[in-house]
Amino acid sequence: MKEEIFKAYDIRGTYPKEINEEAAYKIGKSYGSYLQKFCDKKKCVVGHDNRTSSPSLTTSLIKGLLDSGINVINYGEITTPMHYYTRYIEKTYGIMVTASHNPKDDNGFKFSFDDLANARGKMIEDFKNFTLEGNFLEGTGMYEERDIRKSYLNYLKENIHMGEKTLKVVIDAGNGVTSTIMKEAHQLFPNLDVTYICDENDGTFPNHHPDPAVEENMTMLKDKVRKLHADIGIAYDGDGDRLGIIDEQGKFIMADKYLIVAVRDLINKVENKTFLCDVKCSKALTEEINKLGGKVYMNRTGTSFTESSTKEHHIPLGGELSGHIFFNDRGPEVCSAIYAGLRFLEILSKTNKTFSELLRNIPEYLSTPEIKIPVSNEKKFTIVSKVLEYVKEKKYNYIDTDGARVEKENSWALIRASNTGPNLTLRFEAKTKKELESIQKEFTDVVNELIK
Repeated sequence: MKEEIFKAYDIRGTYPKEINEEAAYKIGKSYGSYLQKFCDKKKCVVGHDNRTSSPSLTTSLIKGLLDSGINVINYGEITTPMHYYTRYIEKTYGIMVTASHNPKDDNGFKFSFDDLANARGKMIEDFKNFTLEGNFLEGTGMYEERDIRKSYLNYLKENIHMGEKTLKVVIDAGNGVTSTIMKEAHQLFPNLDVTYICDENDGTFPNHHPDPAVEENMTMLKDKVRKLHADIGIAYDGDGDRLGIIDEQGKFIMADKYLIVAVRDLINKVENKTFLCDVKCSKALTEEINKLGGKVYMNRTGTSFTESSTKEHHIPLGGELSGHIFFNDRGPEVCSAIYAGLRFLEILSKTNKTFSELLRNIPEYLSTPEIKIPVSNEKKFTIVSKVLEYVKEKKYNYIDTDGARVEKENSWALIRASNTGPNLTLRFEAKTKKELESIQKEFTDVVNELIK
């Protein structure tokens, strides 16, 4: 087993070179043993997405779990948020076979050791060491299959309070596993007139890459929204925990912008007026939160870190540039793209404004997309450390929660090590084109020199 498959908040790699049935069995036996030894758990829940390798990996995973002596409840093919909901219902931890928004040939495992979120940071490191040591329990666990669909749909119905306005909506499932449940979910709300694209359940993702945070993956959705004169377009990622939004004009809206819509809606409805965002988010979001009288909790990037901080600090809303949105003001928070999408539809259904009008009067910044620079896993953290040394020498204001976010008067730069691959991630933002070019050149030059 290659150590490299253990990432910052999951296990992920290419099938079958890095992730295969043998690895799945070992991970299952390790996870079952770990839960019994250190978490006092006698049962766990399992689910899987619709990738072509997921069923066989799940079979091997479950065999490993049962051979450790832990009892297994298999919920079958479900979205990752539905898996989170099974953990909530069963009051235990679990493991989900998925590679989220990664390419079709990848697969992996998301798993938990507490009630806050998936494993993260030191939890992953400890579990990796335990797995590689191989001192597992032996036993014969009990196996059971259950269905979460009815309960999950009821959860959606109870926690969404749609207005009377009829909305014309286009949904792009990206051929991901949301295609198995989303139509039933939207039928719960009669005022939604929904058109679906890429809605065939196909884990080879034949139409486009299933990551709605990347604008080029949203071309089909843009075109359909414009053609139908829809009120909004919403896209889901492969396993259903990220969403992307296209406004009524067919314009791609980045997550840090549509979070502003949610903050404006929630600010006067919640007692705790602290809102969480990750270090990649725009100043437009943080300035709007402050302007509305709220507080900003800037967190490190990563869905597990965002979810755990949102729950731990009882924050009503947290979000990331990647499209993970955590509404934590009603019912259990399960990081669902379907649920988050319904919350935005709820907002739209109670106003005469269009989505683009809901985004008016916010500070205007020019932003780059995320820029990925290939760097080995061994070197990426060293380079970030050297960038921080440069920042300190220059006496810049900075945040080192996750890499280096350098704050200037009208611009900022972010240089961080990717949690999921051998890359550095850079992002830049400024008030003017000249300032954007200046700060981007400065730190791109610094990084390139360090790579040399």
